[in-house]
Amino acid sequence: MPTEDREAFRLYRWDELPLEKVTEMMSRKIVSGTREMVAQHYMKKGALVPVHAHDSEQMTYVLQGALRALVDGDEVIVREGEILHVPPQVPHQAEAIEDTFTLDLFCPIRPEWLDSRNPPPPPKNPRCRP
Repeated sequence: MPTEDREAFRLYRWDELPLEKVTEMMSRKIVSGTREMVAQHYMKKGALVPVHAHDSEQMTYVLQGALRALVDGDEVIVREGEILHVPPQVPHQAEAIEDTFTLDLFCPIRPEWLDSRNPPPPPKNPRCRP
């Protein structure tokens, strides 16, 4: 593939990324490409992400703590070392039942989360696969 058609690679360091305060109970750091997004979420015990659905497929990897998730009406506890997969357009919510640190992956990206001053370039192919 000619170089002018390829995106440039980038190296990110979590400790150099800004921490965004989402609520008093939750904050996050985000890295986004054109088709995939990864976010670190820090949730205090009791933090609640209300029921919602989105176009993105989501993987939530609990690095520390535990979440009580409600996915399409089914409750599941997701603990340290476990990964929850949420398909696109499936209603879900999460509550931190301990202080919790997660790594969340999304495809396609969640454009509403991005800083409008520095959005990624538009995807050439909006699907997850090249």
